[in-house]
Amino acid sequence: MGLDGRTLVSRTSYRYLHTLHTMGPAPEPNLTILWSESLPPDFKRYAARLSIQTSSLQYENDDLMRADFNSDDYAIACCVSPMVIGKQMQFFGARANLAKTLLYAINGGVDEKLKIQVGPQRAPLMDEVLDYETVIASLDHFMDWLAVQYISALNLIHYMHDKYSYEAALMALHDRDVYRTMACGIAGLSVAVDSLSAIKYAKVRPIRDEQGLAIDFAIEGEYPQYGNNDDRADRIACELVERFMKKIQALPTYRHAVPTQSILTITSNVVYGQKTGNTPDGRRAGMPFAPGANPMHGRDRCGAVASLTSVAKLPFTYAKDGISYTFSIVPQALGKEEETRKTNLVGLLDGYFHHQDGVEGGQHLNVNVMNREMLLDAIAHPENYPNLTIRVSGYAVRFNALTREQQQDVISRTFTRCF
Repeated sequence: MGLDGRTLVSRTSYRYLHTLHTMGPAPEPNLTILWSESLPPDFKRYAARLSIQTSSLQYENDDLMRADFNSDDYAIACCVSPMVIGKQMQFFGARANLAKTLLYAINGGVDEKLKIQVGPQRAPLMDEVLDYETVIASLDHFMDWLAVQYISALNLIHYMHDKYSYEAALMALHDRDVYRTMACGIAGLSVAVDSLSAIKYAKVRPIRDEQGLAIDFAIEGEYPQYGNNDDRADRIACELVERFMKKIQALPTYRHAVPTQSILTITSNVVYGQKTGNTPDGRRAGMPFAPGANPMHGRDRCGAVASLTSVAKLPFTYAKDGISYTFSIVPQALGKEEETRKTNLVGLLDGYFHHQDGVEGGQHLNVNVMNREMLLDAIAHPENYPNLTIRVSGYAVRFNALTREQQQDVISRTFTRCF
């Protein structure tokens, strides 16, 4: 939509999307719909139909980002990051592992897998039952350390990149006084949130090895889990995002770049999980994290609306590089007939992205409409699915191009079966 309220949808918009039929789904180009509740109804239904048929589109909140930029001339760079065309550039910064940082906070900076001191030396938490306030205080200390390590590394990387491989051709297409951002990020958000929720609302007893290192955790009782529209867990998620962003913002950056933050993992959620031990939420060592801002696999049990609402609460104010949610739903959950499915998907998108004063709304959504059984068959018979394309985080990918570990991660994610 334009700043003046006009729709910017044109015939060319339809032509781009129609290539999913004429040429078939493909990982590139990364097709993004800037979604507004004010978009023409026919265009919304056409986009919904293509998502149902191809699982190749991502959606981002135009009403939120257009107001934030005070511009309608912006686009999505990298995976989910919005930038004003020709006026902004991004120093990419990957992401930091908050789940592992929590384990460092419990073990006094000792790595639970390597059994060596990695973080600053600090007394480990030796309580029989972990105390929430004590854990938060220690986590805050290690987040300070993590932020310094993170920004120091990024400053060095981008200084050397500009020194030896400055992207002159690309920068020639930008304004002279370009607005630079330092794009930091978070991995393991839902693991950290559920772990802290378990510590706060249940009883979590560390299981220690002979050196006193917490290598596992026993949970007594139930705890609210992120992804079910439960403010007890969702509030912890929002607080973690804000807390880490403020620590990043307090540090000097290369070329005075403005720090931003994403909640995005792409497919590296698998590798982050491999490098992280058992966590207080019950996740086992080596198991993948949930991607991006997703709830952990199988824990969002209250349906589509509840999980979407939880993710939509995360503050874009403190994550302006993007909040990625990869949403998978079985076709039958959207309805029995094609027209009903389109109507229901449009309704979910309108609700998730709803933006008004005091309500930011969700920022990003990947939509996969498929059955787990089809993916299992694609693993067993890849020759039958040469062009099967799915959304995995901030981008689309051929399912058969994923590693077996990545395929298993996709299959283990929640496939929503009800609203």
